[in-house]
Amino acid sequence: MLSQEEQIEKAVQEAFPMSDSIDWNEVYQRIIYRYSTPHGLQHVKEEMYKLEDKGEIIIHHVKPYNNPVDAQTLNGFPKKIPTTKLWHHKSCGQCGHIPGYPTSVFWMMNKLEIDYLDEPHQTSCTGWNYHASGASNPVALAGVYVRNMWRAYETGYFPLIHCGTSFGHYKEVRNMIILHKEIRDKLRPIMRKLDMDIVIPEEVVHYSEWLYVMSKKAAQQKKYNLDNIKAAVHTPCHVYKLVPEDTIYDPEVYQGRRPAAPSGTVQNFGAKLVDYSTWWDCCGFGFRHILTEREFSRSFALFKKVIPAVEEGNADVFVTSDTGCVTTLDKSQWAGKAHGFNYNLPVLADAQFAALAMGADPYIIAQIHWHATDVEGFLRKIGVPVDDYKEKFVQYLQDLREGKAEPQYLYPKHRKIDFYLSLPDRVKWYKKDTPK
Repeated sequence: MLSQEEQIEKAVQEAFPMSDSIDWNEVYQRIIYRYSTPHGLQHVKEEMYKLEDKGEIIIHHVKPYNNPVDAQTLNGFPKKIPTTKLWHHKSCGQCGHIPGYPTSVFWMMNKLEIDYLDEPHQTSCTGWNYHASGASNPVALAGVYVRNMWRAYETGYFPLIHCGTSFGHYKEVRNMIILHKEIRDKLRPIMRKLDMDIVIPEEVVHYSEWLYVMSKKAAQQKKYNLDNIKAAVHTPCHVYKLVPEDTIYDPEVYQGRRPAAPSGTVQNFGAKLVDYSTWWDCCGFGFRHILTEREFSRSFALFKKVIPAVEEGNADVFVTSDTGCVTTLDKSQWAGKAHGFNYNLPVLADAQFAALAMGADPYIIAQIHWHATDVEGFLRKIGVPVDDYKEKFVQYLQDLREGKAEPQYLYPKHRKIDFYLSLPDRVKWYKKDTPK
């Protein structure tokens, strides 16, 4: 009769017989090579500025009032990360599956007194449609991208992308628009019918990059001690494998051998980073197979990610920075539990991890009750009075039902309504002078 550990070892060996003989570094290098832009990021940006000089596109520049911080990309070129006056491009999946994810971002920005705009007229990026089904076409994808970027441009707030898929997808679309005149020629008349033109942000910025460059400042407001916490990090594929040369790195984070975010954020909040052999691998989400082969996703998440993080890294928590990854790594564990693999490794977005460390309410803000794994044990370990928060939350819900309390908002309703109803003068001038 095999012990539980022996059963797990046997199951892993049966599922992944080649796992011990693969050179993961080689695989990683092949992935970077495969997905890197043939022209290089610097070339794309040079072409972008040339198009601006010719009047073919409008660049939404990172302005001094965005208080940017320079970060180094994979190729060594600086990337400007704006830190304030930010336009939030939210995630379909976060808002639907892990609502504590975006609320944690907004809560932290309030704590750090960041000026932001929660845009109500943003649409989906349609990246899910493209990556999952291969539907749509290049001009349609470009139209959705430019329409959303125009909304940010006319408000004067710089776009900050929440979803990892939107982030990677938008970088691919940006490169396509810049490098292919035939796309611009088909796209421009469509945008003119919407009284818009082709706007491309100077940088495509993921919220985890913003969080990383702000994490040392944010950690100054840390309420709980994370010194005894071992954290494994999963960097989402769509964040660093799509246009990988645009990914930011830092010598202080794994000696620059791993993407700076979210590992650097975890590090700056005082937790101990732990390594595991499948750090670079997919979480199992993968788009098409989450739709068509769900059991593959669930077993992949458990055997290739959760078990190595626990068995090799002795992790107390799994931290990542994309909707699909949090959902897959968290909600796939119940399937393993049904088969006797009860690892119960809490999975949090970096925004939730940081907000909780800063004292955010675990239920009203981080909304851990939406997670399948038990996050409360992790919170108790860092000293959060979970029972007090839970009692207060239950009472809050009861008062809402009975009409004794008003809903709590992270910002005043209808904030920045003037931006929704009118355009800045500079945009009116542009539209007046530009032939349609």
